[in-house]
Amino acid sequence: MLGALGGFAAAVPLPTGLREPLLVTATDGVGTKTEIARLLGRRDTIGADLVAMCVDDLVCHGARPLWFLDYLAVGRVVPEAVAEVVAGISRACASVGCELVGGETAEHPGLMAEDAFDLAGFAAGVVERAELIDGRAARERDIVLGLASSGLHANGYSLVRAMLVERSLRLGQPVGPGLDLGEALLTATRIYAAHILALLGHAREDGFRIGGLAHVTGGGLAGNLPRSVMPSLGITVTPGTWPVPPVIELVRRAAGMAGPELRATFNAGIGMAVVVEPDAARSVLTLLEARGVQAWPIGQVVAATETGPSRYIETA
Repeated sequence: MLGALGGFAAAVPLPTGLREPLLVTATDGVGTKTEIARLLGRRDTIGADLVAMCVDDLVCHGARPLWFLDYLAVGRVVPEAVAEVVAGISRACASVGCELVGGETAEHPGLMAEDAFDLAGFAAGVVERAELIDGRAARERDIVLGLASSGLHANGYSLVRAMLVERSLRLGQPVGPGLDLGEALLTATRIYAAHILALLGHAREDGFRIGGLAHVTGGGLAGNLPRSVMPSLGITVTPGTWPVPPVIELVRRAAGMAGPELRATFNAGIGMAVVVEPDAARSVLTLLEARGVQAWPIGQVVAATETGPSRYIETA
């Protein structure tokens, strides 16, 4: 960053050495997951959720995250609480080589409870025009690989909160060995950006084709996987080819949701999807495993005429 802190805006240099750079931008929030953090008095993971929501949208287009800005609204400024949130944002940015160049903290007395808060973020990245990923490279019969999520990530929490009020869910109830529901709900969203950028580097070096990428957020698999390919193509998914995290299964049972409804609401255990040519699928799985990311073949690219208007269909 150029200049010192305390100005009205941040000045940052544009990357050099690129032939035809494109700036790619994204903005997002973490929704009502903030309310779970408030109830538990923990703000150490929510910053990672915010960064993940933005930078993993950027990387779906092949962009390398460069800069990040945050907006934090609070009912009352408590310096220690603000510092905890911003520290989480800073750590997450550092993990993907993204600079936290500025932000805003706004106090809303009378509009928000004193301990309430809300978050939004903005990220910018860069990609060579020739390396932009926009789904045009996808082909019929390409394989869809699903990358494991760390849990609910930051979507579906309005339903979760309703289940806490209306059903038998309790924040203190066990979800797994040494893990209760509250801790599982606050598990930080997995950030895929560094892994995907490394994968794209291997694709360029080894000459295999990445057809598209999808960040699985609001709308689940049904709402996001078709966005990784062109409108003339669709996605088939085979449920049961990957494990569903216990916390998601617990919420599904409490809400009485069927499997298709679950996969259209939550990430269902898949936080990012990679569309890859069939001959490279195995090597991509090996590359991801070497980086500590579990992934599975979960579906295939087909003609949109096979899936209908939604461009998404589940097969047995």
